[in-house]
Amino acid sequence: MSKWSSAVAIARRSHRALAILRVTKRHHSASVFATPQPFPHVRTSQPDASPLLTNPSPKNVDPHALLKEEMSNIRTSIVGLLGSSHSTLSQIASYYFLHPSKQLRPLLVLLFSRATNGLGSHYPLKAWSAEHSRLSAEQLDAPLSRPDVLNDFNPSMPDHTASFHTPFDLRPPPRRTFPSPPPSLSDESCLPISQLTHSLLPTQLRLAQIVEMIHVASLLHDDVIDKSGLRRGVPSAPAAFGNKITVLGGDFLLGRASAALSRIGEEEVVELISSVVANLAEGEILQMRATELSSTSDSAFSAPLSAEIDMSSLYAPPSDAEAPCPDRWSTYIKKTYLKTASLMAKGARAAVVLGGCREGEVWKEVAYAYGRNLGIAFQLVDDILDFSSSTTLGKPGSGADLRLGLATGPVLYAAEEYPELEPLIARQFKEDGDVERALSLIHTSSGVSRTRDLARAHAEKAREVLMVLPASEARDALEALTDGVVRRGW
Repeated sequence: MSKWSSAVAIARRSHRALAILRVTKRHHSASVFATPQPFPHVRTSQPDASPLLTNPSPKNVDPHALLKEEMSNIRTSIVGLLGSSHSTLSQIASYYFLHPSKQLRPLLVLLFSRATNGLGSHYPLKAWSAEHSRLSAEQLDAPLSRPDVLNDFNPSMPDHTASFHTPFDLRPPPRRTFPSPPPSLSDESCLPISQLTHSLLPTQLRLAQIVEMIHVASLLHDDVIDKSGLRRGVPSAPAAFGNKITVLGGDFLLGRASAALSRIGEEEVVELISSVVANLAEGEILQMRATELSSTSDSAFSAPLSAEIDMSSLYAPPSDAEAPCPDRWSTYIKKTYLKTASLMAKGARAAVVLGGCREGEVWKEVAYAYGRNLGIAFQLVDDILDFSSSTTLGKPGSGADLRLGLATGPVLYAAEEYPELEPLIARQFKEDGDVERALSLIHTSSGVSRTRDLARAHAEKAREVLMVLPASEARDALEALTDGVVRRGW
């Protein structure tokens, strides 16, 4: 039996009864992996109540309360990573961190760390390394290169450089030594589960900081591209500092995040998080062109993960038969994944990797599937907010996306009912009266309610995949987080 089959079999034996009980109660379904029924495309002014909104999480665990201490340290510790010899860079890099936010992405990373630590076969070794300074918080702050190399700008370089000589002297390379793990911590070793769960590793805490740094860097760049004057009800960075400084501030944040990422020492995590930065650029280009890219470096919409278990129904966007304008809808969902869901999905997966999960163990796939569906649900709700007044949640409302020429979910659904929206979409709402006409048609249509239903469907897929995890406070908190995303208290 393959490693993947073994992992799935163990997970199913441990949690199948609970999964069937809970999913049957909600969906009258026999398995958490059953493909959900598509939403019927009928116009309804009052859509059916969603289970997500009528059945709160069983223990009503507050995600922020569960990780209150850790989350309170995220913001202050991030600011400590952003120091620069140039005060303007330090100021712009920390600008958005100083304003209140829910910090959804680092919260997701830490909750999945709590929910899965102790499940991966390499966790004993990871925990030992954290205890013995190999991957301690202090070591994660230590540079891998000498400080005079990292920060060298050759201040004493001669004015005349006819030769290639510089005053930088050769030095013997520094040697770093670490204790070796005892033989008892082999791949097959296993400590009691009670000793392994609920502890967050320093690398996972650092990952949460890195994920938030990348997110804020993307906000800085987005606000320049979108010409946003406000962010969470206060002047945006471009409004406060100008476009050029804001772009450089975002670049500086990505540089600091990359340096911190390299010190984690886990190649798969570096690959995952680096690919997120590429995804952000791909998603922005896709949005700007509003056409399918001929190719993409991401394979999120590829074939099922294995022959033994088909989790594609937990990943996949609606089929062409379920969506209006299939090509346009495919572009919209792909853009949503690249710009929003990628960071959540890969951040959660990276957290599980840092917890010692090896290839073939199901926990990495659970994390990715949850983060991907949660991220898409989050963005769908975010797009709904553009048709209401939501400045406190970071959306100016009143058709701001329309004014940028963007056709989001509510617009695409509305165009199915009102074909007169098609020419407005084609010219990106650029003519006088286009935005007002589009808003009127969208509010008259069922576009908003159908987009909300689609967000609920993705959120429910995220909730279903959590049932593979053992019961814990962290899992309950992830369920509550799913509810919060759809209710949009985040």
